[in-house]
Amino acid sequence: MNTYMLLAVKEALKSGEDVPVGAVIVKDDKIISKAHNRVIEDNDPTAHAEILAIREASGILGSHNLSGCSIYVTLEPCPMCTGAIINAKIDKVVFGAMDMDYGACGSRYNLLEDNKAKGIDVYGGIEEERCSVILKDFFKQIRNK
Repeated sequence: MNTYMLLAVKEALKSGEDVPVGAVIVKDDKIISKAHNRVIEDNDPTAHAEILAIREASGILGSHNLSGCSIYVTLEPCPMCTGAIINAKIDKVVFGAMDMDYGACGSRYNLLEDNKAKGIDVYGGIEEERCSVILKDFFKQIRNK
């Protein structure tokens, strides 16, 4: 589990001016897709790491149904991304840092439970310190500008 989260951390570090979030989608112990936030880079408010990784995985697998896949994300998915995870039928969500403002997998909201999204396993706090430090450093730099 930590190996894939560390790959998501590497993706997060590629985010440039965007909030450093990375995502990796895995199926049958093989990496299907990786992405990082590109909201600012793409001028697209939906260009979250999870959405981009889901789009790429769907293209690679040739299906909108990502059953059997797991997604590893450095920050707890927001409501938009959690909805995409539900619609993509991803089986497992693993995230690092909790998002007390916008998290939708248990901290602020719990859309997986609220929508009775059965069969989606959720694991939070994986490599949490490492993921949190990246985010804290990013926002500290912004405040110092």
